[in-house]
Amino acid sequence: MKRVSAVTVRRRLTITLLIGLFIFFIINVRLGYVQFFMGNMLTDKARDLWSRNIPFEPERGEIIDRNGVALATNQSAPTVYVVPRQIENPAEAAEKLARVLNMSVEKAYQYLTKQSMIERIPEGRKLSFEKANEVRALKLKGVYIAEDSKRHYPFGAYLSHVLGFTGIDNQGLMGLELSYDEELSGERGSVQFYSDAKGRRLPDMSDDYDAPVDGAHLKLTIDSKIQTIMERELDDAEAKYNPDGIIAIAMNPNNGEILGMASRPTFHPEEFQTVPQEIYNRNLPIWSTYEPGSTFKIITLAAALEEGKVNLENDHFFDPGHAKVGGRKLRCWKSGGHGSQTFLEVVQNSCNPGFVELGERLGKEKLFEYIKKFGFGSKTGIDLAGEGTGILFNLDRVGPVEQATTSFGQGVSVTPIQQVAAVAAAVNGGTLYQPYIAKELVDPVTGEVIMRKSPTAKRKVISSETSQKMRHALESVVAQGTGRNAFIESFRVGGKTGTAQKAKDGVYLKNNHIVSFIGFAPADDPQIVIYAAVDNPKGTVQFGGTVAAPIVGNIMEDSLRALEVKPRKGQLEKETSWLDPVMIEVPDLIGLTKKELLEQQDHLQLDVEGEGEIVIGQAPEPGVKVEAGSTIRVFLK
Repeated sequence: MKRVSAVTVRRRLTITLLIGLFIFFIINVRLGYVQFFMGNMLTDKARDLWSRNIPFEPERGEIIDRNGVALATNQSAPTVYVVPRQIENPAEAAEKLARVLNMSVEKAYQYLTKQSMIERIPEGRKLSFEKANEVRALKLKGVYIAEDSKRHYPFGAYLSHVLGFTGIDNQGLMGLELSYDEELSGERGSVQFYSDAKGRRLPDMSDDYDAPVDGAHLKLTIDSKIQTIMERELDDAEAKYNPDGIIAIAMNPNNGEILGMASRPTFHPEEFQTVPQEIYNRNLPIWSTYEPGSTFKIITLAAALEEGKVNLENDHFFDPGHAKVGGRKLRCWKSGGHGSQTFLEVVQNSCNPGFVELGERLGKEKLFEYIKKFGFGSKTGIDLAGEGTGILFNLDRVGPVEQATTSFGQGVSVTPIQQVAAVAAAVNGGTLYQPYIAKELVDPVTGEVIMRKSPTAKRKVISSETSQKMRHALESVVAQGTGRNAFIESFRVGGKTGTAQKAKDGVYLKNNHIVSFIGFAPADDPQIVIYAAVDNPKGTVQFGGTVAAPIVGNIMEDSLRALEVKPRKGQLEKETSWLDPVMIEVPDLIGLTKKELLEQQDHLQLDVEGEGEIVIGQAPEPGVKVEAGSTIRVFLK
C-alpha cells in the first residue's frame, strides 16, 4: 500500500483552502455587488411586483383671454378603478356596482373577475361628485376612486371654433386644444399601494404618491369684452336675417393680435357630438374663401395711390353706369351710373367703373404685384389649423376683363383673415403683420411666462403717406358714402362696404350675396379693425351698407369703449338723410351755476345730482354728439 507523505497532505489542504477562500471571495464580491450596486434596482423590481398604481390625471392647462378670464377650464370628474384580486365576493360586488353605475351586472362581473392587476371601468369614468360618493358608500374592497377631470367651457358656444374641444381622455381634438395639446396636457401622477401575490393589500407598507404635473395655461390675444360684444351682435343678426352663415373678426392693426373671432352656425364644445362635423370642423373666418366684392377695392386704391396714378381730390371720372372692357359691359351697381365725380367720390360711392379705370392705370403686372404684397394668394400664417389660401388668376391668363373684374373684387377668392390683415396694413402706416391668437404660455404654479409670442412684421407694402390718404378716403366712405350705417358720433370711423354675388357651378346666383363691411377706428390712429360678412341674409335688401355696416358699427362703438378709446375731434360731418336723428354737440357745463344751467335745457334733458351751486362734472363729456332731447348727467359741488 502506497503511503502519502505529510508534505503532500499539507499541500492538498492548502490548495483546497485557497480554492475555498477564492470561491468565498467571489461569493462575497457578488453579494457586495448585488447589495451595493444592484440593490436599489432589485428593490424597485420587487416593489413593482408588489405594487399597484392608481393613476392621477394632471389638470389640463386653462385657456384664458388677455385679461386672465378663463375661457376653457376643468371640472373635477372622478373615475372608478378596480383591483380584481382584492374583490372578496365578485358576484355581490358586481350587483352593487352595476346598480350605481347604471350598467349590467354581467358586464360589471367581467371587470371584477378579469385576470389583470388593475382595471378601469368605462362606465365609471368622469363621474359627478354625487355618483362618486355613491360608489364610496358601497365600501367595496378592491374598488378605488381616482381623481380625474373633464374639460369645461364656462361660456358655452362662445369662441368655440377657436378654442376647439377635447375627447374623453382630455386629449385635444380641434382648435387651440389640438394645436397646443402637448403644452396643455401636463404629466400623469399616481398613488401606489402594495399587495402580495394574491392581490391582498400589505398592511405594513405605506402608499407612495407621485404628484401629477399640471399643464401650462395658454393666454390668448382675445379680449373677452370685445368677444362678448361680437357674439351678441352675431346672435342678433342671425335672428334677424336667418342667413346661411355669418363671420366676424376683430384685430389690432398695429401688431396682428386677434381681439375677437366668431362665426355662425356655432356649437357647444362640450356637446360637439350633437352637431354635424362640417359645423365644428370649419373655422369660417380663416377657412372659407369667396369673392370679396367691394372691400377688395381698398387694395386697388392703395396701389393706385402708392404708384401716383390718381389724385383723389383733383382727378375726375365720369360714370355712365358701365365700363366697356374686352367687348363686355361691366355695370355699376347704380343704374344709370354716378355721372361726373372726383375719385374720392368714386371711393365713397363704391363705383365699379371708376375702379376699372384705376386698374387700367396700374396695369395687370403692377395690380397683381400689390395684391400679392398685401398677402392674397398665400396663407397669413395665423396660429390656427385649417387656414385657406384663396384663389387668384395666373398672371399669364389675365386679360383685360380679368384685370377689370379683379380691380373691384370679382373673379378672385380670398379668406376673411386675409382681408383683415391686408386692410390693417393699408391703414396702420403700411406694414403687413402676421395675425396671431396665442399670446403666452404660463406656468400654472409660479405664474412665470414660459413662452411669449411677439408680433411678426412681414413687410412694408405702402408708405405711411399713402396710408394716411387711405385713412382719409375710407373715413369719408363712412361719413358721406356707402358706409354711413357704421358711423359713430364722436368717434372717427373708416371703412368699406362689400356686396359679392355668390356663384355655383360657374354661374352667379340670383338674390344670393355675401354682404360685408370692414371698418377701423379711430381713423387718425387706428386701434382696431373689424370685419363682418353675412351670407345670404333673408328678408332684406342684400347690400353690405344695409346689413353688415350696422353690425360692425355696433361692435365698433362698444369695443372702442371697452378699449377705453376717447372720443376724437376732427370727425368728418355725416351726410344725413331725413331718417337720421338730429344730433347736437354736448356743451361744456363745468363751472356753470344752477341758474345758468336753466339756459341749457332747450335741446337737452339735465339730470342734476348734488346740492351745491357750481357744476364740477358732467357725462357725456363736452364735445360729444348726442341726439336732441338726450339726458345729460350734471354733478354739483
